[in-house]
Amino acid sequence: MIRVNVFINSLSAERFLDITKRLPRLQISTNLNVVEVEKKRENMLEVPFIFTVSYVPNVARIDVKGKAHVVGDVKELEKIHEAYVQKKPPPPIIIQSIMNVVFVESILISKTINMPPPIPIPQISAATDKTKKPSDGWYRA
Repeated sequence: MIRVNVFINSLSAERFLDITKRLPRLQISTNLNVVEVEKKRENMLEVPFIFTVSYVPNVARIDVKGKAHVVGDVKELEKIHEAYVQKKPPPPIIIQSIMNVVFVESILISKTINMPPPIPIPQISAATDKTKKPSDGWYRA
């Protein structure tokens, strides 16, 4: 079993649109770039990363840089490092651990620069006709 500790080295956020101007309709994209998987010690790998939030049109940008320390069984870490050398993606537990931390930080910093958070906001659908009965035989949870 491996354990992943995520550390943030740098947070950068910039709003390019004047605060008094109304925001246009935005498309928000996120990108996690794992720079490398490096052996630090026999039982530890270091995984530097860069996480970017881009707003389109280009009205703001958020960058989070850091490192994840992966600690665990030597054989498991060797397998992860070999997969990286063969240009395979890191295991989901490493990516998910990094994403959990950077998404929380980017949500907080997006509020600071008065921009929408980089997560999908739940949409409430329009009211439906309540006189219409659901058809028999179908069930949806």
